[in-house]
Amino acid sequence: MTERTFSVSDEFEFERIDKYLSIALNETAEQIFSRSAVSVLLEDGNVLLNGKKVVKSAKIKRGDVIVVRIPAPKVLEAVSENIPLEIAYEDPHLLVVNKPQGMVVHPAPGNLDGTLVNALLYHCQGELSGINGVLRPGIVHRIDKDTSGLLIVAKTNDAHLGLAEQIKEHSFLREYEAIVIGRLREPFGTIDAPIGRDSKDRKKMAITMVNSKNAVTHYRVLQEFQGYSHVRFRLETGRTHQIRVHMSYNGHPIVGDPIYAPKNAESFGLRGQCLHAKKIGFIHPITKQYLEFDSDLPTHFTHLLDRLRKKYN
Repeated sequence: MTERTFSVSDEFEFERIDKYLSIALNETAEQIFSRSAVSVLLEDGNVLLNGKKVVKSAKIKRGDVIVVRIPAPKVLEAVSENIPLEIAYEDPHLLVVNKPQGMVVHPAPGNLDGTLVNALLYHCQGELSGINGVLRPGIVHRIDKDTSGLLIVAKTNDAHLGLAEQIKEHSFLREYEAIVIGRLREPFGTIDAPIGRDSKDRKKMAITMVNSKNAVTHYRVLQEFQGYSHVRFRLETGRTHQIRVHMSYNGHPIVGDPIYAPKNAESFGLRGQCLHAKKIGFIHPITKQYLEFDSDLPTHFTHLLDRLRKKYN
């Protein structure tokens, strides 16, 4: 169990303690504390306000001292599952997988099975890089649950380190395609805006100068419709939700995005954002050969394109 202490500043005078902690705990913590997680800490008596247990609706004052006891996280283990995978490439050092929309990349609390990692453990018989721990074996980079497409998996630690270095140096080719809302002003361009946690909702990312990292996305319009555009993206950096956040910031959120698109936007019955990791290219960390892979757009993407072409062209 770890313990953290906070002294309430002027700006949080008379704020509810659960709302305050959902902000304060996430300023420097590696794990993300949702409002509900904070409520559990309060209900379990792990929060002391000026030395006394307190309810989540209590109001705080300037100078109050809050002590939070954070229980050690439960140790989770990923298990192998016989889940079919679409393998674009495989050798003794690495493999490239075409992930379907709706599949989570690695297990997490509340989502321990049915993930790409569960499938990889079965397919590779446990022969995966261990650098990212037992819940993320072999995972060098990731894509969101509802983003489909290619990602690379390391079988050995040497391969993992070599691939991670390429990502760090921005020499790792990653191209995506998406259908976005609206028609872009320019047919191609670059969005250069730093991304960090949204201060009002820690589950979201946002354009911010506070605790953020630089993020650069290059784009090119492939086809325009009335009110929509088919766009290709090339990532220079790889921040969480980067394309989704940049396009929302640019006024053209991705169709079907449940987080960054307006609540009243047409989703066309999609299960999530219409975003596909289409192409990936890298220097093989062991053989030093350049490899590049291109995947077909998934059916939910092509069906929406056909629908837009018939309706607006």
